[in-house]
Amino acid sequence: MRITNYELFAVPPRWLLLKLETSDGTVGWGEPIIQGRLETVRTAVSELVEGYLLGADPRRIEYHWRKLYQSGYFRGGPILMSALSGIDQALWDIKGRHYDVPIHELLGGHVRDRMLVYHWLGVVHDDPETIAASAREAAEHGYQAFKINLVGEFRPLETPAAVDHAVERFRAVREAVGDDAFVGVDFHGRVSKPMAAELIDRLEPYDPMFIDQPLLPEHADSFGRIADRTAVPIATGERLYSRYDFKPLLVDDAVSIVQPDITNVGGISELRKVATFAEAFDVSVIPHCPLGPIALAACLQVGFATQNVIVQEQSLGLHAPESSRRLECIEEPTAFQFEDGYVERLEGPGLGITVDEGYVREQSRGEVNWHNPVWHHEDGSLAEW
Repeated sequence: MRITNYELFAVPPRWLLLKLETSDGTVGWGEPIIQGRLETVRTAVSELVEGYLLGADPRRIEYHWRKLYQSGYFRGGPILMSALSGIDQALWDIKGRHYDVPIHELLGGHVRDRMLVYHWLGVVHDDPETIAASAREAAEHGYQAFKINLVGEFRPLETPAAVDHAVERFRAVREAVGDDAFVGVDFHGRVSKPMAAELIDRLEPYDPMFIDQPLLPEHADSFGRIADRTAVPIATGERLYSRYDFKPLLVDDAVSIVQPDITNVGGISELRKVATFAEAFDVSVIPHCPLGPIALAACLQVGFATQNVIVQEQSLGLHAPESSRRLECIEEPTAFQFEDGYVERLEGPGLGITVDEGYVREQSRGEVNWHNPVWHHEDGSLAEW
């Protein structure tokens, strides 16, 4: 069994999908993407597959991971690790299909039958009443966990009115869903250290599930001081790219939750290692996944086999799987059945889903070149997105 060919497909809304083929006809899929850097990652995937994988046995996943990571003198970072992530997902998909078992069986078997998922609420500029209405609607559909982006363009020193507005958005959500629901808050790295401290103090009475990215990853050395001053769990990780990036946060007891992204952190192999590493520090894992069904399936395969993965992000939409356009690229959208805020365990081989290759090919004929929006403050200076 050898890897014989690969193809890359850029498909809406902003995905890059990888297809790996083998000599016995087995096909595996992965999602290698840094949002806003699609063409750069595409080139990196091609370099890695053509330079190191064609002709190789796809079942030697750990060896291939180490080879792709160590083959360059310069390692890590978003581009290399995203390319490696998609390749790793496809290799695991191939191996699961080869042995006719879901990937979580190859990772040691399932530790849970279903996974709690959280639902994104509104957009960052929604007023409190609008976002509260979104929360009530989602709760009526059975969701028990939610996440809200707290602020948009937020200056290094903000006015009391801006702080009050941010807190009011969260308070409205908490009142809409009640105290039996989990509500996480994402600062998205848009908040400075002094403003983060003030916002967290103001949010504490409303019991957030966690505060995600209270600061930019460039200021990871300050996370411990944030954590020491609050009882709210501190989370981060979607812009960290390997266990080596997570190491100082865990050793310094600076976070209670890590949120690695399976498309950026080195795939299934590295997400599992980050989770195992975190477990040694009594830190929970909530994988970041704002992408499509391939990435979500890969996350869930790890989550079903990993005790300290406690919740899963998903962006398939409120009414998934019945009316989600993000599921049109797979043949069995009902693989993701959300009931009472949970998704059932995937039991099919490999990733547990089947990509509709005809649909993917058709979609890839259009132009897909999404870039992050650029935000500015009132004075014209750049704001964090």
